Amino acid sequence: MAQSSSPISAVAERYAGSLFELALQENSVAKVEADLTDFEAMLNGSADLARLINSPVFSSEDQAKAIGAIISKAKITGLVGNFLRVVAKNRRLFAVPGMIKAFRQIAADHRGEASAEVTSAHALTAAQQTELKATLKSLAGKDVAIAMTVDPSLLGGLIVKMGSRQIDTSLKTKLNSLKLALKEVG
Repeated sequence: MAQSSSPISAVAERYAGSLFELALQENSVAKVEADLTDFEAMLNGSADLARLINSPVFSSEDQAKAIGAIISKAKITGLVGNFLRVVAKNRRLFAVPGMIKAFRQIAADHRGEASAEVTSAHALTAAQQTELKATLKSLAGKDVAIAMTVDPSLLGGLIVKMGSRQIDTSLKTKLNSLKLALKEVG
């Protein structure tokens, strides 16, 4: 199992490590990663799903039934489907976002890649993503797997997190810095 320098919980790392070992045995790491990305998109797009995952009010049976119905409808099968059912049964759904992050990190390490989390104000084009990957590769010295997130509140620019480094070129941060500088002067 990979050692991570990022602040991911031990529970998330253990579950992600187990899922990765199973995916490696079945030669389906890419499929598992794609299914986890699909589930993450569903989670980010639904306040109700986020509430189901994070709320201790729901029993493990209720969570397991709901997750079973959701992944069946989303056609998430195989390892990820079974994994999410087990996680729900064990009352660990709250850690799923960390598990997905840890799985990506372990998979990237296995491929000899660095991983980066990129947040942009709008979706990047394929050409922009290619240019960003090339720039990050020159910085890291190896291929970089990018996890993209869109946050319109940034107004423009990017926030790139790679390992312990963070590069923030967002307009929101620049405007906040300018606002703070103006308060100090005035």
